[in-house]
Amino acid sequence: MTENGENSPLHHKNPANGDSAVNSRTLKTSLVDAKSSKEHKDALTVSARNAEGEFSPYQPRPPPQPRLSSKSVSVEETLRTRRLKNSQESLSDPVETGSSSDSLKEDLTALAQGGFVFREAATTRNDQESNVRPLSAAASGSPVSRDRGSSLSDHGGRPRSQQSDPTDLRARPSKVLLSPVQPTGKLPSLEKGFASATLKAANRIDGDCLDYAVSAKEKPSDRLHRNLSDSRLLENRGSDSASVHSMRSNYSVLSPIRPQDVRNRSFLEGSVLGSGALLGAEELDRHFPDRKVGIYIATWNMQGEKGLPTNLDDLLLPTDSEFAQDFYIIGVQEGCPDRREWEVRLQETLGPYYVMLYAAAHGVLYLTVFVRRDLIWFCSEVEHATVTTRIISQIKTKGAVGIAFTFFGTSFLFITSHFTSGDSKVYERVLDYNKIIEALALPKGLPDTNPYRSTSSDVTTRFDQVFWFGDFNFRLSKPRAEVEAIIKRTAGGDMGPLLEHDQLSKEMKEGSIFKGFQEAPIHFLPTYKFNVGCDVYDTTSKQRTPSFTDRIVFRSRQADDIRAFKYTCCSGIKTSDHRPVIGVFQVKLRPGRDNIPLGAGQFDRGLYLEGIRRRITRELKRREAMKSESTSTICTIS
Repeated sequence: MTENGENSPLHHKNPANGDSAVNSRTLKTSLVDAKSSKEHKDALTVSARNAEGEFSPYQPRPPPQPRLSSKSVSVEETLRTRRLKNSQESLSDPVETGSSSDSLKEDLTALAQGGFVFREAATTRNDQESNVRPLSAAASGSPVSRDRGSSLSDHGGRPRSQQSDPTDLRARPSKVLLSPVQPTGKLPSLEKGFASATLKAANRIDGDCLDYAVSAKEKPSDRLHRNLSDSRLLENRGSDSASVHSMRSNYSVLSPIRPQDVRNRSFLEGSVLGSGALLGAEELDRHFPDRKVGIYIATWNMQGEKGLPTNLDDLLLPTDSEFAQDFYIIGVQEGCPDRREWEVRLQETLGPYYVMLYAAAHGVLYLTVFVRRDLIWFCSEVEHATVTTRIISQIKTKGAVGIAFTFFGTSFLFITSHFTSGDSKVYERVLDYNKIIEALALPKGLPDTNPYRSTSSDVTTRFDQVFWFGDFNFRLSKPRAEVEAIIKRTAGGDMGPLLEHDQLSKEMKEGSIFKGFQEAPIHFLPTYKFNVGCDVYDTTSKQRTPSFTDRIVFRSRQADDIRAFKYTCCSGIKTSDHRPVIGVFQVKLRPGRDNIPLGAGQFDRGLYLEGIRRRITRELKRREAMKSESTSTICTIS
């Protein structure tokens, strides 16, 4: 058969039936021969191209030879450079970020188009894409999914002029490499611990919640060691301190707890020096590294006024104090008729950081104790007792009320009292004192922390730290004219000339009252008696002599356990004829035993909620007032 089809079997007609079978076999043989001839011709063409140096896009190629560097580079540096380049290419290559579903689609497409030849071609195409994919994707501008979904048959069906030459693509750079940025200055030195700043500050509490300034003289390593929750946490940690830094910050009061401690610790075998006591040395050092607690005491004779000051911030939160204290003890004589309202106002002023631990009263004598809410767990059960010094016990205007509790291993007693009034009744006031120390029945169920130094005739000897405050009614033994003349000559807060005539100072020196007590230096003017609402001393017909009637005294079993940091009067509150007196003290703490009955975190929840509700309401009213003032401003043009 010729190419023009003159003798072709396809056009040859034989009417005989026997010849039709022969013609059919001849036709099949011719088709097979033609197909074999075409495959043979294609194979010769591919061999010829390979001989000329061309590469088929369907044939795998060996990896390119490594470039020879002019400098001698070690094997480690070469491997490190290759790893860095591979990681950069994988991060910058958008195709590498494709999902697994795209790869699944490719496999399904390969199975659909079928054949071993297509899978082999797909393998070759992946090898090519590993070298030229970024450039081809950028040049075509097509999405990645379109490049991945295209079949290799389309590539083979294009004209040769439109097919990409693999040798040209391999010769071009796959991407533009930027030179590394060099640091302009010296790099900062690395810390010993590799914990990040975020972890270090994760447990840091607010600055306004701190109670103590961090001592600048203290080494950070010492402070960190003392603040760790458990010395056993440092076992088997090696030299790395990152885990310690990330567990807690140097300023936090909370520490991690190991599950093993939760399983084993029953707090029943603890002692003062042991690590098993809830109130022992370990817990004490965790919350108070210096073993010192801050106590704020305020005493005020309210003169029985029904109206309370609009703002008690000056009484409890003076602006000249850097930090708030751990305990707030407020004693009131001749208190307002509504005692509950007074306590709510105190809670509203102190805010959500504090809870009322206990409150007691004896007639118009009120005594209230507030504590930081995160320290309430280390307070024991609270006890109180009262004593009247009147001949008729039903009249409860003079006398004393005391509150006692143990904090860690230190026992506290707070007494507020109102002694007999009158300029010349010094002896009666001394009798009031003696009756109170003998009749105040405390402690009741609390264990005595040091029974060898206690006496049954004096309640103040049965506690480690004692604070006694109130209206003692001791006067200045001088006529009013002379006292006013001394006040005018007083300069720089030196009250020495006035205190030379103070009845209480004289009796304390003689040892007839407040035995073993001491008082901080006085640098404020007499707090009694003023005209209500102003700073003028009594101008009534009685013309009472200005005196230091409102005082705070203290004593401790161990010397120098109590330090006074502030002792002054609150001149901003003028709703009474007395000025409140405040004192800030720092008291040393000691670890305790597990025989101390704990209060289990009890406090007045109803008072707490009411105080916070009022605080929020007050803030909303203040903001509304500021908003109305800003909107009602009228601008006039003259």
